[in-house]
Amino acid sequence: MGIDLTGKVVIVTGGAKGIGEGCIGKFIDAGATTSSFDLDAKALENQSNSYSKLGDRFTTHVLDVSKEFQVEAAVDLVIAKYGRIDALINCAGIQTYGSLTETTESVWDQTFNVNVKSMFLTSKHVAKIMISQKYGSIVNISSVQSLVSQKTVIAYSASKGAINALTRASAIDLAESNVRVNAILPGSVDTPMLRQAADLHRGSLSIDDVIADWGSGHPLGRVAKSSEIGDLAVFLASDNSSFITGASIVIDGGLTVQVPVVLPGK
Repeated sequence: MGIDLTGKVVIVTGGAKGIGEGCIGKFIDAGATTSSFDLDAKALENQSNSYSKLGDRFTTHVLDVSKEFQVEAAVDLVIAKYGRIDALINCAGIQTYGSLTETTESVWDQTFNVNVKSMFLTSKHVAKIMISQKYGSIVNISSVQSLVSQKTVIAYSASKGAINALTRASAIDLAESNVRVNAILPGSVDTPMLRQAADLHRGSLSIDDVIADWGSGHPLGRVAKSSEIGDLAVFLASDNSSFITGASIVIDGGLTVQVPVVLPGK
């Protein structure tokens, strides 16, 4: 994209896999110093080995981002090492299933803890640093399911809608400190989470066949790559987007702009 983030310090939550991993790669390509936060210690170890040549430009932190004391400690470690935080990319999230009547209280609570509470906590502690710097960008990964929905995803869809509201409210609170907050709303993205969903619903089909079928529902004819979400995250973290805040930006291959009714013969 031609964006140079050399000297910038970026935290990516859920950074070891999926969209988070795609974002990590793009921030490293842009020259940023990047810290990957994730609960999966083995995945972080593998990621650290992959980027071992970067030295201090890449670090990993094992933590549960839904626990405030762990978030605060990890953010403190980043500050102790680098002295600043320029961008926070909140990618940590889970997919859960269940209708209104089927969803248990524990599933509801788990979904909101991971998908929403974690973003509140990481944003809260990183924002304190950004306010003192008078500079920063926070990017929250939401979903098109915050705008439209499927059956049996009530907790997930509601959590993604909450992320959009959190983004707007945070943007207003932080604007006077020159800290911007935006949300990215992807359609289907080829990640381990999407492949788990495909495996759950595939029946006699292969996972790749299900992914291809889901991709055909997007006007561009395919699902996204995590790196494509990473490109947008890099843009929103950079000064190229300096007048964008409080926005919920859809990146879905046209999925939500079409109506399902097809004209005869078309």
